[in-house]
Amino acid sequence: MIPEGFFYAGFRSGFSDFRHRPVLILPGGGMCRAGAMGRSMEDCGVKIVRVETVPVRPVRAASTAPAQRFFERPRLTPSSALFEIRDRQHADRQPVAELLVKVVTDDGLEGIGTAGAARGHAQFTIENHLRHIVLGQDPFNVELLWERMFRETVKYGRKGMAIEAISAIDIAIWDILGKAAGQPVFNLLGGRTRDTIRAYASALYPTGNLDDLGAEARGYIDQGFSAMKLRLGWGPADGTAGMRRNLELVRTVRQAAGPDIEVAADAHMGWNVSYAIRMIHLIEDAGFQLAWVEEPVMPDDIPGYARVAAEVDTPIAGGEHEFTRYGFRDLIAQRAVDIVQLDVNRAGGITEACKIWALAAAHDLPVIPHGGHMHNCHLIMSHLNSPMAEYFPPPPPGRAPDSNEMFWHIFTGEPKAERGRISLPDRPGLGIEVNWDFVGCPDHASTVSSEAR
Repeated sequence: MIPEGFFYAGFRSGFSDFRHRPVLILPGGGMCRAGAMGRSMEDCGVKIVRVETVPVRPVRAASTAPAQRFFERPRLTPSSALFEIRDRQHADRQPVAELLVKVVTDDGLEGIGTAGAARGHAQFTIENHLRHIVLGQDPFNVELLWERMFRETVKYGRKGMAIEAISAIDIAIWDILGKAAGQPVFNLLGGRTRDTIRAYASALYPTGNLDDLGAEARGYIDQGFSAMKLRLGWGPADGTAGMRRNLELVRTVRQAAGPDIEVAADAHMGWNVSYAIRMIHLIEDAGFQLAWVEEPVMPDDIPGYARVAAEVDTPIAGGEHEFTRYGFRDLIAQRAVDIVQLDVNRAGGITEACKIWALAAAHDLPVIPHGGHMHNCHLIMSHLNSPMAEYFPPPPPGRAPDSNEMFWHIFTGEPKAERGRISLPDRPGLGIEVNWDFVGCPDHASTVSSEAR
């Protein structure tokens, strides 16, 4: 046990605010910064005093762009396996494009987190429940706070929007912890495992213009990417013609990329088991080796995932729509995936993601998280079983960003890939700031603030 008394923080050279400030060692080994020593022993830690939610609205294009918008492209959705005429134009549409959560402490530290796909629904959960759990609490007790949020929402949570709401608060708390220590978050999680992170270009949406698709793939090669991912556009309801069109997409990208570039494909939960096996075999028989096929079936069909993985040679990736270590325990135990692909701001935030990464490592499985957010980069940097990061290239001028590209407008400090690799700075916390000039525009955001009483 650390002896009681004073010592000076700054045992790592990167510390700034804590570097030369005396810290009081409390009975039991707890620590209290000198600036808080006017308080009682029980109340000398930093406290969370405010939680703000900021829903960011979708962006309208400044001008009419020649390229198809995200929701106008052919695309697979979970409803693509239904044998009925459906309107793809409204799939995934929400009035909130991104939900930011700002957590503020009594000594002025601010942390920013984001929720996953639930957005507006997660905002309701934060404002009406979760904020009451974290207000007045010490952010350094992040493990306890996570368990309290999880257990106190379990009657209606366990998966989905409640976990996404927890994720946003947890990510914001880790941003605070890094800023308090004067360290990037990856240093709190294990430090650097490499100098830079390999990235794969994630775009290549379905289109009838295969020449444009091939040109896009060649453009990523020219930018230095050694891996890329395309989206498949057709499912069971589209019959054999749809299978042929999927194969044409893969052929176009593979021929443009050549044999030495890794090419993955995303089915986005739009297939059923039998279709997935047939479609992947068709791609394999054509000689178009894929790095992986992502989310071939619905996320709750773990036995179906396992059947697909057992029947094909192509690695199967999944987990973007799975939640907490308990969900990933089942996914891994049933040998349903070859690549673990959690989404950190859906699966439980950084606290829970560390457990999922460790679970995957124990089964010798790589983790390639979904999404281009900075919190993913910190986790990838600090874990040896993450070979690369997903990278959504910035949208071209004149086209409004889709939901996967909004972060380029919302945040400053997001690292841009250079020759297919991402460099992380040593800035404290997550190392990004909110672009309030963009987010604060009435057309894009409104803020709801909850303070400790």
